[in-house]
Order: sequence, then structure tokens, then C-alpha cells
Amino acid sequence: MNFREGEIICINKPYAMSSFGALAHIRFLLTKRMGYKVKVGHAGTLDPLATGVLVLCTGKKTKEIETLQAHDKEYVATLQLGASTASHDMEHPVDEVFPTDGITRQRVEAVLATFVGDVQQVPPVYSAVCVNGKRAYQLSRKGKEFEIQAKQVYIDEIELLHFDPELMQMSIRVCCGKGTYIRSLARDIGQALDSGAFLTSLCRTRSGSVTVDQCVTLEQFPAWLDQQDIEG
Repeated sequence: MNFREGEIICINKPYAMSSFGALAHIRFLLTKRMGYKVKVGHAGTLDPLATGVLVLCTGKKTKEIETLQAHDKEYVATLQLGASTASHDMEHPVDEVFPTDGITRQRVEAVLATFVGDVQQVPPVYSAVCVNGKRAYQLSRKGKEFEIQAKQVYIDEIELLHFDPELMQMSIRVCCGKGTYIRSLARDIGQALDSGAFLTSLCRTRSGSVTVDQCVTLEQFPAWLDQQDIEG
């Protein structure tokens, strides 16, 4: 391996760590091992409360980041129906509750089908989307009011994996294109059911051809690095 010429490293990002935090940890370990500062970038952010495939590029491979970001993604998400949060996940507390009367598996499957194809989606206010030169999450944390424009995203497939009518929880598998926010999808699914919804878990199970079972955890990375044939 030659980290200056460039390598692609696939990490299984842990829960409650930012993508940049995971990147910084890997960069620290590579820099310590190589004796020079290794350039590292990532090809697609994961929310702190999400886990799964995080593609990292080193050295000259960072020029391929834009191409890698365009690859389709697959996620497995668990949604809590009947409530909402400001961030559409568990980073913020429940701020509103909604009725769940009439929500059945059959109705859920019918609603999910309406989100396949080209979809107009408004990104979360707690996201890295730029609004007048500022990150949306920065403005939200300061209590600023602002509007985010909807953008078109593409969802290839949504599969209902599990539905619990007593707990009003559901798990879905989503295959989608670049720029799709699964948190926004959860919000929109809740609204389409005349209720609310937020994510209780999210895992990116695939990015392009890379699946989560091919990824290295942060704990495994030092041992993985020791096993590589490294140049330069």
C-alpha cells in the first residue's frame, strides 16, 4: 500500500462519532505509522448517530472523492411512528406526538411505494447543507429561522423489513442516489401516514460496491494496518 499515491480505506463508522472524528482518528494512526502527515478525505458524510460504510481516500486518491460520492447507497433504518424530533432522529428529544390510528402494515407498504423514483426532499435543518454561506446545523443551534429549498433525489427501492403495530415501529431498507437524507425520508413517511416519524437507528450497509461486512472497525484498524505491505 502506498498512502501518498493513494488508497481507499473502508471503515465501519461507530455510533455517536462524527464522520470527521472517524477520519481524524484514522489519519492520526496513519500519520503516526508513516512519520508524515497523511492526507485523508471521506466520500460521503454519515450522521453521528448513524453507523456503517464510510469510504476514506488517502493521498492522490482524494481526487476520486467526487466520483465515489456519486455511487448509490443502501441503508437500513428503524423508524418510530407517532412522534417527531427537531433533527428527525434521536439527537434531539421528542417535540410533538401524533395519532397513529389507522396505520397498518398494508397502509405503510402503500405509502413507501410512493417514495420510489424521483422525490422532492427538503434536507433537515440540522444538516450540513449551506444556507447563505452557513451550515444549516450551525444556524439551527443558534436559534436562527431560515428556509431550506427542496431538492430532487432518487430512491431506487424501499423494502419494509419489519412492522410492529403495538410499538408503532418499522424497519426499512432503502437504496438511493447521492444526496438523499434518510432522516428527511423518515419525516416525510410519517407525514404521509398522517402522523409523525423519526429515526431510532440508521446503518449505511453499502456504498457503491462496498458492503458493511467488508469494512474495518476503528478497533480493528491498528491490527489491519500491521498486516498491510506498506510502501513509502
